[in-house]
This record gives sequence, structure tokens and C-alpha cells, in this order.
Amino acid sequence: MAFKALGELLDESLHLPIKGHTYTVPPPSAETGLRVQALINAAAIAADGGQADEDVLADAAERDLYRDVLGTAHDQMVADGVTWPALKHAAITAMVWIAQDAAAAERYWNAGGDPSRLAPNREARRAQNRSGAANSTPNRGSMSGTSTRPASGPTAATPRPPA
Repeated sequence: MAFKALGELLDESLHLPIKGHTYTVPPPSAETGLRVQALINAAAIAADGGQADEDVLADAAERDLYRDVLGTAHDQMVADGVTWPALKHAAITAMVWIAQDAAAAERYWNAGGDPSRLAPNREARRAQNRSGAANSTPNRGSMSGTSTRPASGPTAATPRPPA
């Protein structure tokens, strides 16, 4: 079996609909992809209270990151008069796509960038549980350090009559 051409396997573009027009974000260069990965990693470390790499953050600030992640779609959006919030949302969606994948970018896009809308709400979780989907989180066992011995022998299965 031979490897197929990657272009036959992947759609390496992101398609974002804004006000009746679909903008195609081309795949980023390897350099842009690596820079976005480093930036997202540094931001996650800083969000967790860790020490972020100042060079990575300064590098992102020095360059026109939104232009880089949107590629040719950036100039098209500016020429079409797309609003700043829409361009920013498109750029951050592209960053999610670069750092994760198209499915994560779609969730971010459809949530309007609102993190509270990214997680399923209580009713959606309940519906999933009612559907019979397995819960991947096991129940916690006793933390007391003691255990009960399982009942054994003939009296365990047969209840005693009242005295």
C-alpha cells in the first residue's frame, strides 16, 4: 500500500461564514503553526498561574498574528469592511484550528467565543446520561481505609426468620 497525497486526505483550509460571505483561511505555514502552538502553550501556563515564556509572548505581540493566522482571508475581510469583533473572532477561531483541529475551531466559532457556551449545559448532560451513554468517571470508593467483608456462607443468602 502506498501513501496517498496529503491533499487528497485533508481539507487544509478553514471556511468561515461572515455576513453572507464565506472566507477561506488557507493552511498556515509551519512557522506560523509552531508560533501559535507556543503561544497557546504559554497562555495556558500563565492561566494556571505558572511562569509563561516572556520571549514567546513578546514575539507574538511584535508580529501581526491575526494577519498570519488568517492568511489571504485577512486582507479580504479588511477590504470587505468586516467589523473588528468579527475579524478577531475569525482570527482566534483560526488559532484554535491551528492549535487543535477543525472540530474544536467549529465549537469555538459556534459558541461565539463564549467559554460558558463551549461546555454542554446541564440539560444536555442529563440527556446524554438518559441515552445510556457510559459515564467515563468512575465512582469514588471509600476514603476511610476500611472495607467491608463480603457476606459468605448459607446465612448470607437466606434471610433469618424473626425470633
